Amino acid sequence: IRARRVPVPSSVKRYARAPQLRLPRARRGGEFAEVLLARRTWRRFSRRPITLEQLSTLLELTGGVQRWIDVPPLGRLALKTSPSGGARHPIELYVLALRVQGLPRGLYHYAADRHRLERLRRGASGRELVRWVGGQRWAGGAAALVLMTAVLPRSQWKYQFPRAYRVVLADAGHLCQTFCLVATWLGLAPFCTMALADSHIERALGIDGVREAILYTAGVGTRPADGVPDVNTAAVKG
Repeated sequence: IRARRVPVPSSVKRYARAPQLRLPRARRGGEFAEVLLARRTWRRFSRRPITLEQLSTLLELTGGVQRWIDVPPLGRLALKTSPSGGARHPIELYVLALRVQGLPRGLYHYAADRHRLERLRRGASGRELVRWVGGQRWAGGAAALVLMTAVLPRSQWKYQFPRAYRVVLADAGHLCQTFCLVATWLGLAPFCTMALADSHIERALGIDGVREAILYTAGVGTRPADGVPDVNTAAVKG
């Protein structure tokens, strides 16, 4: 175990000699604070499917175009629930659906402007999902996996310098946190991971990994009956 050889870095940073000011505690009342504090990464799921309405809500509130604004001479720019550098919104969402009531198993693309699913192929399996997330077996219990790719020319058109790639990564992070918060609000069990089998995923999506590349994934399922989110926590309680 690496921790036995190399000390684990501290999770916080402090300036011991700097003057300190005690801050008032945050307000924790209300639905927003409750959802924010309840957000966890789930690695255990029940076998119950999620509903099509739940998936639809997740997609629309995470990646759907909420409205358009005219910005001459750029034309119409999309506005979503998460920020994006220059309102370029390079992130595209794809869904590997395994257990969604009313939705056949398969691989879909989410059309963000029309709020529709475009079926790319029929069929999906938990084994395939596990392979895509680097062999993490617990993920095979999820009901659906949402794959986040970046159409890089959208951002490169405006930001023509290497650091622009960091903007795209931040965009993916914004969407993923929104996804997890919406899933928590719906009473579901979300997770996210960057442990990905890039080439397998990109081949399945029919993208080249250059102009459009996989960056991030977020999954969701229904919560187990005991309400314990993590495999290790469940083992300790057992």
